[in-house]
Amino acid sequence: MRAATLLLFPLAVLPSMAIAQDHQHGAQAPKESEATAPSHTPTEPSAGDGSGMDHDTMDHGTMDHSAMNHGTMGHGTPDRGMMEHGPMGHSGMEHSAMPDDTPIPQGPPPPDAFEGPAFAADAFVGAEKMAASRASVVREVSGLPVFWFQADRAEYRAREGKDGYLWDVQGYYGGDLDKFWFKSEGEGSFGEKPEAAEVQGLWSHAIGPWWDLQVGARQDLAGPERTYAVVGVQGLAPYLFEVDTAAFLSTKGDLTARIEAELDQRITQRLILQPRVELNLSAQDIPELGIGAGLDTAEVGLRLRYEFAREFAPYLGIEQEWKLGGSADYARLLGEGTSATNFVIGVRFWF
Repeated sequence: MRAATLLLFPLAVLPSMAIAQDHQHGAQAPKESEATAPSHTPTEPSAGDGSGMDHDTMDHGTMDHSAMNHGTMGHGTPDRGMMEHGPMGHSGMEHSAMPDDTPIPQGPPPPDAFEGPAFAADAFVGAEKMAASRASVVREVSGLPVFWFQADRAEYRAREGKDGYLWDVQGYYGGDLDKFWFKSEGEGSFGEKPEAAEVQGLWSHAIGPWWDLQVGARQDLAGPERTYAVVGVQGLAPYLFEVDTAAFLSTKGDLTARIEAELDQRITQRLILQPRVELNLSAQDIPELGIGAGLDTAEVGLRLRYEFAREFAPYLGIEQEWKLGGSADYARLLGEGTSATNFVIGVRFWF
């Protein structure tokens, strides 16, 4: 009995493998000639047609699969000719609704877009509560104080006669909107008292993304002592010009002004050429200071610096100074020259 079972087992397995192989080949796409060939379908169910079989009453456990003729079973390629493509609703497809390259027409926003509040949260929480909340956030974000100091020019000056020196430093302490600025500059010749020296203390308030309004006081430390009220604007002009302008009103009633502008021209990431211009003006003659009304002095300089680090950059350059108008007349009366050429070497640093 066991031997007979072992003999019948291959006979039952081989037809199943043939059926599976036949299914794989039948799943391949038919050739064009085969797809158009007419199919012969029986009009009446044959004896082998299982459509009329009641599978619920069949005893599958007693079925003799070895007696089944699997070779005559129709597992071939399905007849694609029986598929009816006509009823498919291609005519109902709206091809005009499909996206194309037609540009979207441009126009103003609808009027309803401007009917709501400027801040959407105001409609739910209330404008007053949200305004207080936003003000609190601004104070927390912009209120962090920062200290910054820069020596823009600290240089040795070689010129006709005695060589000299110059310093020009500035810094601030404060937040994004309000700061305390301090500035100091002066110059002189070695072995002599400083020709000019001053210090400024200013309150600075941001009036835009690029500009600060500055108000404060200036004290002269060399020559006749003068104290001035200061009003100025400092910031970044178009084309990245750094501009510092100020008007000074002294306790003597003298009104003067100063305009400074400089531009960093990067030759490489570390080598920078900086042209600089400074103009000083006066509303009246100030004989004790040797200042004439109108354009008092003009300075034009060119400095080339190399940034070993962003915070430290030695430089060398040249600067030309002129005394103009009434100031030139006062200089001649004192036996002084009206122009000077300075060859400078110095260092620029900040922290």
